Amino acid sequence: MKNEIILIINSGSSSIKYSTYHCQSSLEVIHQGEIEVTGDPALALEKLLNNLEHSIESFSLKAVGHRVVHGGRDFFTPVKVTETVFKQLSKLIPLAPYHQKDNLLAIEIIAKRYPLMLQVACFDTAFHHTQPRLATLFALPRKLTDEGIMRYGFHGLSYEYIASVLPQHIGSVADKKVIVAHLGGGASMCAMSAGKSMATSMGLTALDGLIMGKRCGSIDPGVLLYLLEEKKKTVTEVSDILYKQSGLLGVSNISDDVRVLQTSTDPHAKEALDLFCYRAAQELGALAFVLKGCDAIIFTAGIGENSAWIREKICNYAAWLGLSLDSDANKNNAGIISPPESKILVGVIPTNEALMIARHTYNLQMIEK
Repeated sequence: MKNEIILIINSGSSSIKYSTYHCQSSLEVIHQGEIEVTGDPALALEKLLNNLEHSIESFSLKAVGHRVVHGGRDFFTPVKVTETVFKQLSKLIPLAPYHQKDNLLAIEIIAKRYPLMLQVACFDTAFHHTQPRLATLFALPRKLTDEGIMRYGFHGLSYEYIASVLPQHIGSVADKKVIVAHLGGGASMCAMSAGKSMATSMGLTALDGLIMGKRCGSIDPGVLLYLLEEKKKTVTEVSDILYKQSGLLGVSNISDDVRVLQTSTDPHAKEALDLFCYRAAQELGALAFVLKGCDAIIFTAGIGENSAWIREKICNYAAWLGLSLDSDANKNNAGIISPPESKILVGVIPTNEALMIARHTYNLQMIEK
């Protein structure tokens, strides 16, 4: 009898991350990787599946788990993908135009190749369904709110994973007031109380909140009206500016990669990094208000886990909260980077969205047996 495995896919427009796990409660990882999408993403997915079939001949594929960015108001737990579910998720593409369609494309291609395969959708918005209503509202006409124009939040799979491992990293502080900073190409922050989301920086779409690699973050809506009315930009052009030309890339006019910017002597590179940290510190202060205090700050994701300079800069801005850093621990990307006398514990925890998806997929697979 062949060993049973689970395939996890995080499909985007520029890359596809994938991993395989033993289909058992321990969920040991077998293989993980990432392929760049340089042309048609459908072809890239087909190539990935062909390569996997060749490399896992001794295994039996039991289920496929997917990261799906937007679950809207209807989906706040992982679900088995059916034709009805797929149609509902397709309607959310306008809310995550550069993510959702690629997530769904992967589901569609696998369904054609393996028609009977269990596919599980895990949502980046789901973790934030514990937020109080006020945290989800825009000050818009009620009719629009009732139609679903509200704050959903994202990076939920990352936050869910961090919440699940917090006790083993920071002990009893995990059940207190914790702010998690998911800083990567996409960036956001989440205020947690007793491991549950109370507020987060992203809103209806993944554009809101912090400055990101290529995304602008929070912006005066009047800027958008100005671009449309005075600059005569099309909606497509404005969307491209906001999603692909702004953020660290736009401010620096050099790169969206923090590693490149940190080694650059161009003053625009430093300004981009300074602005990134300034906005992150602003958001941290706002989330501390939501929690009525802060017991721990956790950095995660590519930038949060690896850039000591970014962490130090943000923490220096937030020193008024009573936190301090251990410089050596910070430079070494240690698990705890604050000294014992710091009023706020500051930590670094690597995230693992794929494992979170694998857990959900395994649990649903067991139910479907």
